Formats: sequence, C-alpha cells, structure tokens
Amino acid sequence: MGKHDKLVLRLLSGFADANIDFEELRELLKRLGFEERVRGSHHLFRKPGVEAKINLQRDGAKAKPYQVRQVRSVLVNHRLVGEEE
Repeated sequence: MGKHDKLVLRLLSGFADANIDFEELRELLKRLGFEERVRGSHHLFRKPGVEAKINLQRDGAKAKPYQVRQVRSVLVNHRLVGEEE
C-alpha cells in the first residue's frame, strides 16, 4: 500500500482530521484532477464536474481539521475515492 492509499484511508476514516499533512492533501487533490489556484494563504481547488470549491489553508505543517472534513465530504459525495482506491 503506497503513501497515496494510506492518506486516502486516513482521510476517509475521519479519525485523523487534525493530523493530515497539508502538502500531502494538496498532492492528493492534484492527483485526483483538481486544479490549484493560490491567492495569498488560500489554496483553492476546482475540478470540472464538481460544483463545490475546496479551500485549504495551512495550520503549521497540517491542514485545518474543518477543511479536511470538507475535502472528505466532496470526495465521498462525488465518488472520487472509494473502494477502488
């Protein structure tokens, strides 16, 4: 199981929201086809076919927990990750 797969499992489990690395989450979103745009401290992610915009900000080296929950919600609702991961 690779680094990407482990991150997806941690993200989907919901038990490590405060311990998700910001850079790893950015790379996951880009790997899933999201386009990144940076405006100041905000990293905005969009993907064709996904209405929701994802906004990430650093909290030290980690992503903010409430934003990790938002990412999980978008990924699950649009079936971008799941059993095939």
